[in-house]
Amino acid sequence: MNDARGHLTPPLVPEAIVLGLGGNLGDRLDNLRQGLFALLSHPEIRVTGFSRVWETEYVGPGRQAPYLNLVATATTSLAPLALLAVCQGIEGRLGRMPGGHLLPRTLDIDILLYGDRRASDDALVLPHPRLAERGFVLGPLAELAPDLRLPDSGETAAAAWARIQGAGGHWLRPLSEPLFAADAVAAGEEEWRAALAVYCR
Repeated sequence: MNDARGHLTPPLVPEAIVLGLGGNLGDRLDNLRQGLFALLSHPEIRVTGFSRVWETEYVGPGRQAPYLNLVATATTSLAPLALLAVCQGIEGRLGRMPGGHLLPRTLDIDILLYGDRRASDDALVLPHPRLAERGFVLGPLAELAPDLRLPDSGETAAAAWARIQGAGGHWLRPLSEPLFAADAVAAGEEEWRAALAVYCR
């Protein structure tokens, strides 16, 4: 909701969000673990699910090493800009420098969707631009929430992913190595946190 000054205000009830995590520097898998663990540990973010880890070809100008990506669903009582600050704080703790758009990074956490909110300013654009065209997001998202409808195109995540696959282009594939050894993905948030804590001491 926007207030009279056009600011994005905190939700009255927790809002459903979708986050994309990715990086291509350092220990890529451990950086994803650390980022997800930080989100799980935040008192105002409740992670409700996450995809497998996918390895993806870099999409953008120039050449970069492949990325590891995953998508997480969550609910939060944080306002969008407060959530953005939390995500940027986690990125910074894992070594990402401010700025550096389109440069290699240890961890990037993007707010893909924040309920049905829309925003467009220098700090945050909602929904995330080009969401319906990014295979490295749509592959994990179609796995996690295939029936989720993308706000601009109206397609389901599964339909958008099928369209991207049919068009060819950049490669991506599920990573054979799991995010953590314990088979806790079908369990709850406490089990995820406990499993990830083994790696994130």
